Amino acid sequence: MGLIYQKPGNDTLQLKELLPGKHTEGKLIIFSAPSGAGKTTIVHYLLSIFPEISFSISCTTRPKRENEVDGKDYYFLTEKEFEEKIKNNEFIEHEEVYKGRFYGTLHSEIKRLWNQGKHVIFDIDVKGGLNLKKQFKDRALAIFIAPPSLKDLEERLKNRNTENLESLLARIQKADQELSFAKDFDAVIINDNLEKAQKRARTLVKNFLYIKE
Repeated sequence: MGLIYQKPGNDTLQLKELLPGKHTEGKLIIFSAPSGAGKTTIVHYLLSIFPEISFSISCTTRPKRENEVDGKDYYFLTEKEFEEKIKNNEFIEHEEVYKGRFYGTLHSEIKRLWNQGKHVIFDIDVKGGLNLKKQFKDRALAIFIAPPSLKDLEERLKNRNTENLESLLARIQKADQELSFAKDFDAVIINDNLEKAQKRARTLVKNFLYIKE
């Protein structure tokens, strides 16, 4: 069985054969949101309660934060290494999310998890999430996590203490643009209460994967 993948920015379709086995029934669960909306917390919650799913590790060229682990949170690459993987067509999707900050999903990452018989969950930028949904269609569930407001999002980003003023302003501007794409997702969760947002996400994922609890 094969799936057709489209390389971003290229009209040429490339056929990638997936290995036969358990993974042929694998599905994708995509969480996208503006930075600071809480998608990572929700994804970690779902991973803790659903053994059927595993986390897709993205590649990025951004610097590693103090609490992050290479090969667990992200595959941290230099810009040169990232460009080499683009040339080798190793990405199913990739995007320059912020100036000089690239993110991407490897073909091999999805195959790795499907070969383990797992469904794949993504914590990914908005354009990347829509790209995956476009390619995998009904085999993917795309969920947008929205903040209650841009003002609330700004306060969350400030409280993280990971951004300088320039970076903070860039993220807020980016978030304003990304919110306009919420309508293109299968579901939108407004994260004004984390417990309620987690419960809603749990229900959506359980129904999509036909999990009985």
